[in-house]
Amino acid sequence: MPLPHRGRGSRVAGSRVASTSLPRATAHSPRRAGRGAPSSSHAQRLTRRRHSSEQVPPGPEPQADFRSGKWLQERAGGDARDSRQAARAEMGSRHRSVPEEVVIPCASDNDSGSVDLQLSNLENIKKDPSSLELTDSDISDIAGLSRESLTESFRHLTQKGPLSEAVAERLIQSIQEVFDGELQSELEKLTFLRSLSSLSRTLPYDETTESFIHSHIADIVRILNMLVEEEPVHSLFSSMHREVFVTITDLSYQDVHLLFGSEDRADLFSLITKSIITLPSVTALIQLQEIMPSGPYNTECLYRQTFQAFSEMLQSFVVKDPHLENLDTIFKQMDPWLQSTKDHERARATASMAQVLKCLSRHLSLKLPLRFQKLGHLVALMALLCGDPVKDVAEEAAEGTHYLLHITLRLKCISYDKKNHPSLRRAMKKCRELLELYNIKRFYSCPFKIAQVFEVFLNSNELCQFVMTTLDSLENLKHPCTQQSAGELLVTLVKNAESRFEKVPEIMGVICARLSIISQPRVRQQIINTVSLFISRPKYTDIVISHLLSVLAGVQLYGVPFLPQATDALYEVFVGNRLQAATFRLFPQLLMTLLIQIHHSVGLTMSDVAIPSGLYAEQEMSSEVTPLCFAMQATKTLLLRTLCWQEFNIMEKNKGWTLLEGKECHLQGVSLLANALLERNHLLAHKVMYLLVPLLNRGNDKHKLTSAGFFVELLQSPVARRLPSIYSLVRLKDWLHHGNSVFKFLALRGLRYLIKHQEMREGIKSLLPCIVDLLRETDEKIVLLAIQILLQLVETMDFTTLTAMMKTLFSLFGDVRPDVHRFSMTLFGASVKSVKYTDKKGVENQVLDSLVPLLLYSQDENDAVAEESRQVLRICAQFLKWKLPQEVYCKDPWYISPSEAGAVCTFFGKKCQGKVNLLAQTLTFSKNAKLPIRRAAVLFVGLLLKHMDHSELKMKGTDWIKNDLRDLLSDPEPSLRIIASRALFRVHKIGAEPDPRQSGLRTLM
Repeated sequence: MPLPHRGRGSRVAGSRVASTSLPRATAHSPRRAGRGAPSSSHAQRLTRRRHSSEQVPPGPEPQADFRSGKWLQERAGGDARDSRQAARAEMGSRHRSVPEEVVIPCASDNDSGSVDLQLSNLENIKKDPSSLELTDSDISDIAGLSRESLTESFRHLTQKGPLSEAVAERLIQSIQEVFDGELQSELEKLTFLRSLSSLSRTLPYDETTESFIHSHIADIVRILNMLVEEEPVHSLFSSMHREVFVTITDLSYQDVHLLFGSEDRADLFSLITKSIITLPSVTALIQLQEIMPSGPYNTECLYRQTFQAFSEMLQSFVVKDPHLENLDTIFKQMDPWLQSTKDHERARATASMAQVLKCLSRHLSLKLPLRFQKLGHLVALMALLCGDPVKDVAEEAAEGTHYLLHITLRLKCISYDKKNHPSLRRAMKKCRELLELYNIKRFYSCPFKIAQVFEVFLNSNELCQFVMTTLDSLENLKHPCTQQSAGELLVTLVKNAESRFEKVPEIMGVICARLSIISQPRVRQQIINTVSLFISRPKYTDIVISHLLSVLAGVQLYGVPFLPQATDALYEVFVGNRLQAATFRLFPQLLMTLLIQIHHSVGLTMSDVAIPSGLYAEQEMSSEVTPLCFAMQATKTLLLRTLCWQEFNIMEKNKGWTLLEGKECHLQGVSLLANALLERNHLLAHKVMYLLVPLLNRGNDKHKLTSAGFFVELLQSPVARRLPSIYSLVRLKDWLHHGNSVFKFLALRGLRYLIKHQEMREGIKSLLPCIVDLLRETDEKIVLLAIQILLQLVETMDFTTLTAMMKTLFSLFGDVRPDVHRFSMTLFGASVKSVKYTDKKGVENQVLDSLVPLLLYSQDENDAVAEESRQVLRICAQFLKWKLPQEVYCKDPWYISPSEAGAVCTFFGKKCQGKVNLLAQTLTFSKNAKLPIRRAAVLFVGLLLKHMDHSELKMKGTDWIKNDLRDLLSDPEPSLRIIASRALFRVHKIGAEPDPRQSGLRTLM
């Protein structure tokens, strides 16, 4: 169907039908495409050069803008119409005309005087809550904000010429056909949009139209979504986007919101926002036009008009937004684009947001309840953007922040309750004082000054939003100045807001999470200063340090690579004298966290952890700098700050720091420090013990081992008796069965300490079988510890456990580990002494079997082993009720004292039965690795042969003796060869003697 003639009237985004076009907005209303306005002094059209394709001639009265290098010139309405007439001639009559300049409503920003925030009328506002709208007498315009009346309502939309009923019906029919069919050509799509826009003007007086529009909103949203999706993503060759924006704006002014209220509308909002923000930069679009001409359109001009239509669409949403619901929705859509890493996307989002804030400040008519709950987030983003490296972004953000401050003042006056009225007065007074200190241009270009001013109005939740947003900006590695701005903002805000923060643990969590992406040393120091500021407040001290510790514990828990900054941050905390009390309170957590961190750091280099590039200067990154250095530095500082000077001295004298740094000896350093602390400061030691009780089984092996190593040393304390067995004996029992031998060692060490407490012995007795099994371990330390424990419990053992242990100990006689050999004999002797009279027969054979080994090992080259052998041999003789000859205790080797050796051999020859078995047992030692043992064994064999029954020996045969002795004739030791040849001679002599049975038979015959 034919559309009404569109020749009359002018529109910024294209001409509309003269008879249906609406009057232009007043100076206080957002200008939008396609709306006429009567010529008046309020109808200002201020053209920004960066959004215009032509230069604007300067007017007679330039007005200063706080944006650097910008001059906003007031223009008459006729000038804009002339420009649009030229554009219409260029574009042709078939399409909407596209002007070459974009008129953007902008404030008169020539006020540069001091701030005059009058507070006298605030009391009246509080007395009359119904009067929520403030006037200039309530809050005078802040520095730089135009002194226009802010009580003027938004523009009243009136018709120049109402549509006839027939025209409205034809429009409805045309739109309905689209709903039922589909759009093919671009002309059909544009016709649909213009028809919808024209029809929207009948909404105030035509119930049929109103009913049609409201009943088909879902269809309209569907069609608009389709139109936007069909447009190219990376180019702009038609005015389709612009027309969609204009149509949405027309309906918005008639309270028909196509982008709010449901999921599909929100999706459309997201789609159209993305479609305009993600377009290539203007330069790229122009280059694309040169490659692919776009017909009658000038790409640069079309882009600027499309973007302006989008901006004015957003403004139309906040003209009537008393509860700030629409602002909240707009900000959700613009938020990710305000933080985009692409400069042109960030610039578009910032410019759009600045215009929304400007429009909102002109039409602010707030009513409770307010739905906008992200003020802190918005303030932080705008402040960060004021320090953006892209000049246009910074200037747009400055303008937006300018109006945001005005909005904030009004918002706080509305939302503050009577109880907080005095605090509001103080806040406004402080705000005025701060603004009077700053030049308005420098103020908006300095993020930390912005933080100072806004901070006085932000509540605790908004302060947290501000900090979280600022910390999130640290991820922007592309622009170092963004990180720098973030660091300044954080320090300023935390310093000024003092104790008004509530979500400190959450803030600390984000700080710790961002440590790995801070690339600038200065910013890193600012973050550490922020942490120190939090800690310096007694209200937050324990919370912050505890959270730092929990973060470090989390890193240690999973054994992931960590940053040295985490430990370095704690070091910075310890250095502060004001924090000594907090350090004392949290000493157990701090100490154990750092010791575990040291264990994790052993063997790592700086290349093993994720250090951001540029964090440390090249001259600082020597090979001597390792993650371990940071942890050791913090640990030493902690001891000194908590007055543990004697403990520090003990560690230094005993090379404890070196032990801590060693891979194999780290636990020795931990044990040394634990013992030093227990000796010199038992109160702190007990606090550490109670801290460790629930933590011993957490984390990976390094985490557990360091904790366990410290814990078992503290079991020496009498306080350990008070620990429930589940936290002491049961845990140590679990470690006895652990696959890691270090845990077994620590378990035995802990048991050795607990045995000293008499009341703990009964519980330890149940662990005896487990301990006896550990005698077979290959780790010498484990075996020796097990022997030490068994020595203290041997008298309480039952007979079964005792005999099993004696068998195991007997197998350790002659062990290549001298201490294991020696102490196994010691425990064997103690076992023999502890045998009850009724059980003697049961162990007599074990004692007899031990005599030869003990006798031979009395000749060991290790004097301690030899002496222990003689002592245990004496115990065994007493058990057998034998009286050993004094020659047994002679320390001289047998081969140089033949007479003494003969006396010993004679004694055993007479006492022992089954001499052949005794001879066989002795011969096994002729293959011993130690020369003194081999020599003593062969000598004993030779002497024992004198006391043997030759007939018995012949019956058993002598070849097995001869074979062993012949092998020794080739031994490199001459003395052994001589003794072996003598013994062999005696064997041959016995074999040469006549068989007594044969001589007896001859006698009978």
